[in-house]
Amino acid sequence: MRRIKLRFSGQEIEFTDREVAIRQIEKLAEKGTWNPVVIYGPEGCGKSAFLKQAVEVLGEYDYSVVKVSPLEDESNEKLRYSEELRGLFRDIMTRIPTPFNDASALIDIAISLLYDVVRRRIRRKIALLADDVFQAIGLDKAELLVKRLLNMIEYSSVDYERIVVIVATSEGVTWGRIGRHRWAEIMAMWNMPREGFGKLYNALPGPKPPFEEVWRWTGGNPKALEMLYKKGWDINNVVNEVIFQRKVTELVSQLNETEKEILEQALEDPDVLLRRIRDGEKLLNTLIDMNLVLRVPEFRTEYLWVDQPPPERDLGLGIGRYYTWQTPLHREAVRRALEN
Repeated sequence: MRRIKLRFSGQEIEFTDREVAIRQIEKLAEKGTWNPVVIYGPEGCGKSAFLKQAVEVLGEYDYSVVKVSPLEDESNEKLRYSEELRGLFRDIMTRIPTPFNDASALIDIAISLLYDVVRRRIRRKIALLADDVFQAIGLDKAELLVKRLLNMIEYSSVDYERIVVIVATSEGVTWGRIGRHRWAEIMAMWNMPREGFGKLYNALPGPKPPFEEVWRWTGGNPKALEMLYKKGWDINNVVNEVIFQRKVTELVSQLNETEKEILEQALEDPDVLLRRIRDGEKLLNTLIDMNLVLRVPEFRTEYLWVDQPPPERDLGLGIGRYYTWQTPLHREAVRRALEN
């Protein structure tokens, strides 16, 4: 199978590791999806790279694939499709205006392209992959989009042979909204395992801190590694950026004494957020909404996870059984805001 090339910190790096995840996509390709598969996980854990590699895997299984990524900067990255769809895409775009700033319109085009593939008997196996569409359309519309994608599977107007529908998101809040229905199969994705992360670390040029130190700060998160590299490996600059971008100081200033106590305890063990949920439910929801903390499946079994799950508990990296900090850098940002 061809491994795609990705741009990472100015380097061109081959898609690394994730062997288990690739096998999972192959299994989906063999049977199709009966519900949309919604994958969520920490920001920067590699979901977008995984979807790009999934395009290659599905193509080798004779699928026509459309990938929608409305938050990409370049127009040609917002909507990508298999080569055999090029003529169909030109035909569709002569009839409608270019919608590259409208996530819902991009989904419309993706579905139209895939349906036309089947109607014209080009292929009968189709796949729709969507990256961060919930954030683009608004979280209040996430449930409706998932229901629409389920209808695409269950009540399609075309007679496809197999269909694969996968949506990736960093928004932990969507789990609660989508999970209350039976419209999707929800799976979690974690940061990279040590071996694969080590390959990324080794690919970065120039002097760098020891691997163990970088691992303790990032927990295997590729985006966190990239942030450190771009900031000249200066931990303070990266943590300050997280504090500023996430408005962590503002969060801390609005907490009452009980919430501050819970948050301080959660720095050492994030599962405190569950044990003290009666007093800290508002705090927990805020941390999830701000993408500082993530709820994770307590069962570390393959059917709930894409690729390898985290350990059941690793308090050194801020990983609990039920909740985890997005990365150790996010935890450190909250720690420093509490100390000021």
